[in-house]
Amino acid sequence: MTAPAKIGPNSIIQTVAALEAKYGKAEADARLTVAGHGHLIGNLPSEMVEEKTFHTLVTSLDKDLDNSVLAELLKDSGQRTAAYLLKVRIPGFFQKLLKPLPPSLAFKLLLFAISKNAWTFVGSGDFSYTSGKKPVITVKVTHPTIPVVGNFYLGTFTKLLKELVNPNTKIDASIIGESGDITCRYTCYI
Repeated sequence: MTAPAKIGPNSIIQTVAALEAKYGKAEADARLTVAGHGHLIGNLPSEMVEEKTFHTLVTSLDKDLDNSVLAELLKDSGQRTAAYLLKVRIPGFFQKLLKPLPPSLAFKLLLFAISKNAWTFVGSGDFSYTSGKKPVITVKVTHPTIPVVGNFYLGTFTKLLKELVNPNTKIDASIIGESGDITCRYTCYI
């Protein structure tokens, strides 16, 4: 029997933080409780979590929130995750190395580094990227969830690319659910 795939706790921590930022602590706690995730109140994970924990949270919040509201909330959560990565996980020397480089080279180096740790956010899914004039980042989510989850990755990649590759980066997202999988393609204009 294969052990369940795990992802970093920031998927949960930052989604709860985004919920609190949008609604305030009391209403966020109430929404978490109604969604069946009251156990997270004052008890956020500090270690890797089974990927289903994040996807179940997203699916539960979808029952309470309008899709566009949840999409914005997940983008915010992704941006908060990127801020954490910039502060704690991506070494300062690497950040300083990337920033003065031409965007295409900085993109290649950053995405190469991300690919080495992609398991921490894709879980049982897949991660890939292409380079060139219009580089594309692809995240395939294979754990059962809903397409709006792609906004979490969109927020994360947007902030990382704006901070480390080119502050004028724009990303066009194509998030498609097919046969239980979700394919998120992010075309990057760097």
